Amino acid sequence: MANLMDSRPLYPDGQSRSNKTARDALQGLWRALDMPDEAMDYIDLSGAEPVLPSSFPVGTAAQASMAAAALAAAELWHLRGGARQRVAVDMLHAAQECRSYFTLDGVTPEVRDKITGAYRCGDGGWVRIHANFAHHRDGALALLGCPTGAATTRAQVEQALSQWRALDFEQQAAEAGLVVAAMRSFDEWDRHPQGLALAGQPALAVERIGEADPRPLPRYGHDARPLKDIRVLDLTRIIAGPVCGRALAAYGADVMLINSPHLPNIETIAETSRGKLSVHADLETADGRIALANLLRSAHVFVQGYRPGAMQALGFGPQEAARLRPGIVYVSLSAYGDSGPWAQRRGFDSLVQTATGFNHAEAQAAGSQAPKPLPMQILDHASGYLMAYGAQAALARQAVEGGSWHVRVSLAQTARWLRSLGRVPDGLQCAMPPIEGFLESESSGFGQLAAVRHAAQFSLTPARWARPSMPPGTHPTVWPFS
Repeated sequence: MANLMDSRPLYPDGQSRSNKTARDALQGLWRALDMPDEAMDYIDLSGAEPVLPSSFPVGTAAQASMAAAALAAAELWHLRGGARQRVAVDMLHAAQECRSYFTLDGVTPEVRDKITGAYRCGDGGWVRIHANFAHHRDGALALLGCPTGAATTRAQVEQALSQWRALDFEQQAAEAGLVVAAMRSFDEWDRHPQGLALAGQPALAVERIGEADPRPLPRYGHDARPLKDIRVLDLTRIIAGPVCGRALAAYGADVMLINSPHLPNIETIAETSRGKLSVHADLETADGRIALANLLRSAHVFVQGYRPGAMQALGFGPQEAARLRPGIVYVSLSAYGDSGPWAQRRGFDSLVQTATGFNHAEAQAAGSQAPKPLPMQILDHASGYLMAYGAQAALARQAVEGGSWHVRVSLAQTARWLRSLGRVPDGLQCAMPPIEGFLESESSGFGQLAAVRHAAQFSLTPARWARPSMPPGTHPTVWPFS
């Protein structure tokens, strides 16, 4: 219930229009992992809300999460004997980087299937269907009794959903392993069993999961980047996890993206693979699991975005990884967290926005009945940077204290963190800014890639991607020589 003594105006959902500054948000993240307070004297945050059209401080979330990852890299550099350096992140630049904008050979790839989107159901509720993968699209169409395949139209889907209750379709889709979410308000999500399961949990968790001797990080000359010779296994797909690996690569890590030769990818892999090695390994086969185990034995960080429990079933859960590689930093990403009735549920940024109340709240702010998405997939991008931040904080702990560590991030918890930042008065009146001035172009294995250059600036060790993005399976499943 709103405090009657508080004169700040409220949105229809009761949220205050005031919002935390990016420095407040960063400091909260920084202190949550007990990172050194003195490092905060070396961060420069420029810009102010609104930078993109939203009633939520999406620019603040982009800037603060990216700054946490970048400042952690600078702190690792200091731990390795380097001087403390200044890190600067501009809010507009950070937000532009989180838009996933890119072109290949001058063309913007189509990454969204025409069936993907929000639909009104027969009971007046709304559902969002994610159909960017053909098997998810065809599964949803089959559940609706529509013809499968690319020829089916949105009108056919709308007609079929007019016979459904929104929550019923969401539940049956989940039971079929599909990706659908019903639109809820913040209040409805907070009373939902999964919302209750996540209440009070931190934006990211870092816990010690095993014993291992400290592995001090080697020291290098002043021209090396903070994560030089840090080996990262990246078993993630779509956006959030790949953003984590891309950030670590920008700060100097050897990041190896591992794809199954049998699973599809979306076009954004060209943009999120900057700086990475890219290999194939089929974990459903003994050869694939042996290859991964061999890589893990000399890795520092293991990042995975499988549903909770899936990696354990393959023999590479947190405890198994810590036995294979004592001292590992294991990073897990999930959609809805690893506890509660939705822990096993598939989800993407757009669906988590819908389920947790953002589409409803943004629509209210816009005076619209239809679900209104945020202007970019900020849950994905902020989660990716929080993963990178947590991984580096755990690396610092390992180097000093020893131990094996588990970092856990979920899109739903990132959503709660975004809510905690408040709202932006008249934020929806902000025009979508041009992006062209933030682009850089380079040759890649996918064609000539133009994408947003990294927004985090380092005074001594500039961030850069030393390797071009390449298609899955380009590189051998061995680490490069130092």
